[in-house]
Amino acid sequence: PDDDNVSAGSGMEMDDRLSHLEQRVQLQEDEIQLLKAALADALRRLGCCEEITQASSKKGGPTKGQSLPSKPLTNGYVQTKRLSGYPSSPSSPKKEVLMSIKRMFLRGRPITMHIPDQLRESYSLDHKVALPERKLKLQWVYGYRGRDCRSNLYLLPTGEIVYFNASVVVLYNVEEQQQRHYLGHNDDVKCLAIHPDMVTIATGQVAGTSKDGKALQPHVRVWDSVSLNTLHVIGAGVFDRAVTCVAFSKSNGGAHLCAVDDANDHILSVWDWQKEKQLAEVKCSNDSVLGAVFHPMEANLIVTCGKSHINFWTMEGSTLTKRQGLFEKHEKPKYVLCVAFAGNGDAITGDSSGNIYIWAKGHYIFKVQVVSGAHEGGIFSLCVLKDGTLVSGGGKDRRVLLWDHDYRKKSEIEVPEAFGPVRTLAEGKQDELFVGTTRNAVLRGSFSGSLTPIVQGHTDELWGLDVHPSTEQFVTCGQDKQVYLWDTSSHLPLWSKDPGRSVGFHPSGTVLAVGTMTGRWLVLDTDTRDLVSMHTDGNEIISAVKYSPDGVYLAVASHDNFVYIYSVTENGRKYSRVGKCTGHSSFVTHLDWSTDSQFIVTNSGDYEILFYVMYNGCGKHITSADAVRNLEWATSTCVLGFNVFGIWPEGADGTDINALCKSHDNNLLASADDFGKVLLFSNPCSQPRAPSHIYGGHSSHVTNVAFLHDDSHLISTGGKDTSILQWVLA
Repeated sequence: PDDDNVSAGSGMEMDDRLSHLEQRVQLQEDEIQLLKAALADALRRLGCCEEITQASSKKGGPTKGQSLPSKPLTNGYVQTKRLSGYPSSPSSPKKEVLMSIKRMFLRGRPITMHIPDQLRESYSLDHKVALPERKLKLQWVYGYRGRDCRSNLYLLPTGEIVYFNASVVVLYNVEEQQQRHYLGHNDDVKCLAIHPDMVTIATGQVAGTSKDGKALQPHVRVWDSVSLNTLHVIGAGVFDRAVTCVAFSKSNGGAHLCAVDDANDHILSVWDWQKEKQLAEVKCSNDSVLGAVFHPMEANLIVTCGKSHINFWTMEGSTLTKRQGLFEKHEKPKYVLCVAFAGNGDAITGDSSGNIYIWAKGHYIFKVQVVSGAHEGGIFSLCVLKDGTLVSGGGKDRRVLLWDHDYRKKSEIEVPEAFGPVRTLAEGKQDELFVGTTRNAVLRGSFSGSLTPIVQGHTDELWGLDVHPSTEQFVTCGQDKQVYLWDTSSHLPLWSKDPGRSVGFHPSGTVLAVGTMTGRWLVLDTDTRDLVSMHTDGNEIISAVKYSPDGVYLAVASHDNFVYIYSVTENGRKYSRVGKCTGHSSFVTHLDWSTDSQFIVTNSGDYEILFYVMYNGCGKHITSADAVRNLEWATSTCVLGFNVFGIWPEGADGTDINALCKSHDNNLLASADDFGKVLLFSNPCSQPRAPSHIYGGHSSHVTNVAFLHDDSHLISTGGKDTSILQWVLA
């Protein structure tokens, strides 16, 4: 197997750390740029003020209709005022101050926004916006983290299976189609363990970054799976990068907890979790550690496995002593991938060469039995069933094998190719088995039948999201080349050739357009999944595909700085290009249509807002503010504009908000930020730093948000966490 598959994503985490450092450098460069811009702006304003003072002293003040310089406000926004006047009586002329535009700054760049006529007289920056009356409650998590985590799927006595995705731990009752969620973590969960009481759960997370740039410490949370209350927080300030393995002791009533830190030395530590006190720690291995478990009969014995090793650790007082497992005449495997225990106390391991080793109780460093070539490729999971038989799950061969007490093969089933290799195995009720896979799916089945998916998700970065115009369905697409049509209880996977980036429904709901990473875009039939049409515009990312409200046009926004306009006929089945919108000097990020389908507003990577009118089918750039000031927009996905600028936090750098959407009743705005949060605002949101309800659940960046057609739910998508969260509006 590939090293990536078995090394718990250590290379990926190195890339993440490099990326984080690059972002920090970029941030510092941006701050310097901002200071330079602010200084230049201040000098220009001083010069302006001196000129006006001199002019005023000569002429006696500004004349009617003359613009005053922009007045900087303490909050970093600029209120630009225009003077226009009328005489209230022949004898005493009175001047009325009307604001026509509003400016905000991102990375030192001024962004001009036009105030609608009906607000110009009454608008004030000091006006306070109320929090939205409605709130969000997490209802459903689509997907499972199997791509780089292991031993993270268990059946609880409640009949729920427990697993995690992003920073949410999911408790899913498959029969009742109900999910509950533990939301105590603030970044990616990487490991999970069940206490012998089958109620208490421990979960470990990575180090993260808060919204204000502060480090979030990796730690283990111990919590109650019935009440979902957090009982203890272990190791904050002790762990370095991420907690990748966690396990409760078995033989002493589960009094101890062991954990492995993903630091360079992969520190193994043992804790009295109820006292939150560390009992022992030791450098485990320079190489990746993939598993750490207590022996079921010996309270002071811990087994760890990983790259080129299986180690048996004995704890005496605060000391952990290591004995290495010897492979003797057998070739040492590249990875020991998993460990389980037979009923008699023997340790059983599966490795990257497809072998099962049995290590005899009392003589752990020596093997007593080998099942060579049990699988083709690595063995990613072992599970000893209640009756003492063993189940093994293969990587390359995707097979799940049942072995009798003498390690003779009894039965097998295969995971369908679409769901990928086996990641972890869990025993269900009666003869039922749950299988988590590396393609982020959970399947249920038995050796007497087949395996069927009960959880599915994306497996690579996820950006594309749109909601069906009239049903409880929504569509997502990601760089894993998967397009999924979902509803609240089931989903229909659609197929696409290229990694998807953006997606949009035709107003009829019968077809949808998918923009890819390569300049190609496709139209798919939502019922048959057939490919209706395929086009290419440039060779850059298609960042948005959006039909006009009347379904007559399709706008295709590209990272090549253009928006391509197509006329749409035959209810979304025929397309012909009629023109393109030009004028941006950076890639187009978002676009919205006006309610009358005649105008487009766009945002770009350099924080520019441009407007276009459909003129003979072409998008003609509009420069007149009066032509666009009072337009009504069908959607609100553009993150820059007068009605939405209050979503931006203080000190925002322009990349802090990835997506925005407006509820269909026009009362709410939801935003997706770069810190794993979904925010809910009142609409319109045209006051600086408007108040919001803030919701966690994603990790890293949230890439998209959308309200369902009836505003009953909000859907949000994660980027690197590849998760989809479904929120109910209460």
